Amino acid sequence: MKKSRVRRLYQADYLITPDHIIPNGGVLCENDKIIAVGGMSGFSLNEKLELFEFENAYITPGFIDTHIHGAGGCDCSQIVGPGSGLAAMSAILGERGATGFFPTVVADDPDKMLKNLNELACAMNNDLPGADAVGINIEGPFLNPEKCGAQPRSSLREIDLKFASDLIDAGNGLVKIMTFAPELTGADKLIELLLSRNVIASMGHSLAGEKETLRAIDAGANHCTHLFNGMNPLHQRQVGLPGIVLTDDRVTVELIIDGRHVHSRMVDLACRCKTLRQIIGISDGTMASGMPDGAYHIGPSEIVVKDGFSQTSAGKLAGTTTMLDAGWHSLMSCGHLSETKAAQAVTRNPAEHFSLFDRGQLLPGLRADLAVFERSTNRPLMTVRRGEIIAKAME
Repeated sequence: MKKSRVRRLYQADYLITPDHIIPNGGVLCENDKIIAVGGMSGFSLNEKLELFEFENAYITPGFIDTHIHGAGGCDCSQIVGPGSGLAAMSAILGERGATGFFPTVVADDPDKMLKNLNELACAMNNDLPGADAVGINIEGPFLNPEKCGAQPRSSLREIDLKFASDLIDAGNGLVKIMTFAPELTGADKLIELLLSRNVIASMGHSLAGEKETLRAIDAGANHCTHLFNGMNPLHQRQVGLPGIVLTDDRVTVELIIDGRHVHSRMVDLACRCKTLRQIIGISDGTMASGMPDGAYHIGPSEIVVKDGFSQTSAGKLAGTTTMLDAGWHSLMSCGHLSETKAAQAVTRNPAEHFSLFDRGQLLPGLRADLAVFERSTNRPLMTVRRGEIIAKAME
C-alpha cells in the first residue's frame, strides 16, 4: 500500500538554518523529509497542508549531543534490560530540542563494561519516544589515572588492544568515538585499531606533552574530549594537549557549555583559535539532567547534585545537569559567536564530524529534524524528529 503523504509547514519569526537567518521563515516537510525552506511569501497554503504557526519564536535544526552520560534518571554506563530508562532519557532530550544523542559510557570493571555496552546497543535498537540514540561514546578506560576526573582510578587501565576490540564488538556497530590518553604506551596502535573500525580517536583525560600529542594527531586522532577539562592547563613553555589542539587545524574540540566547567574567557579563547566547524558544544550531562537535586551516579562513581551543580563526594566536577538548549547560548555570551555560528556548534558541526550527513541543517532533502523555541525566553516549544512531533510545550 502506498504511504499517504503528510505535509506540514512550520512557521516562525525566523529560521536559523544554521548557516544564515531567514526572517518570517517556513520549513515545509513531507513525511520524514524537508522539502522546502524559505520566506513565508514563497509558500502557498491549502487545506491539505498542516500549518504550525509560532509567534515570538524561532526554528533551528534539532540539536545533536555527542557526549552525554545520562538524563531523566538514566545512567548510560549502567543499562539493565529494556526498562533501562533510555526511553526516559530520549524523551527528556526531545523535550529540550534534541533529535539525536550519543549515550556515553565511562570506565568500569571490564566484564561490566562489555555487558553494559551490549545491553545499551540492544536498548538503542528499540523505538525511542524522543531523540534518536545515534551512536555510542566510550570515555575510557585507557585514561591517565592522574586525570581520571569523576572516574575511579581503579577502573582505568593500560592500553589493551584485545579489550579495545572487545568493547567495540560489544557495541554491535554503534560505537562511534573512544577517548584515550595519548601518552599511554601503545596509543598509536590503539588509534590504528579505532580508525580501522570507523571509530573516532579522541584525546582526553591526559597529561600528554607536545611530542605525544602530535604523534597521536599524525596517527589520525582528530578529536579532543571536553577541551580544558581533564588535562594540564595552558603553560607558556610546556606546550601540551590543550595548546596543541587549539592551534592544530586537524583537530575538532568539544566544549562543555554549562557555564561552570570552562571559564568564559577560555570559551572565548577556544572560539578565537578554532575554525567555525571545529567546535562542538556538548552537555556532558549525567542521569541527574532534568531531575531534582539529590544523590546519583556516573557508572560506579557516586555523585551529589546540589543547586543543579554536580560533583563527587571529594568535590570534583562530575558531569553536568545542563542540556544543550540551555547551554548553547553561552557560545554567544562567552565565545562572542553570532547566533548562527553558535547554533552550528550543536547542530551542523556534530552532524558533519560524525558523518551524519542527512541532518544538522534546515535544507531540502535532509531529515525533518527541527526544534522551535520561544524568542523571548528560549523555552522549547516543539521538537520534530524525522517528521514526527515528539515534544510540544503546554499552552
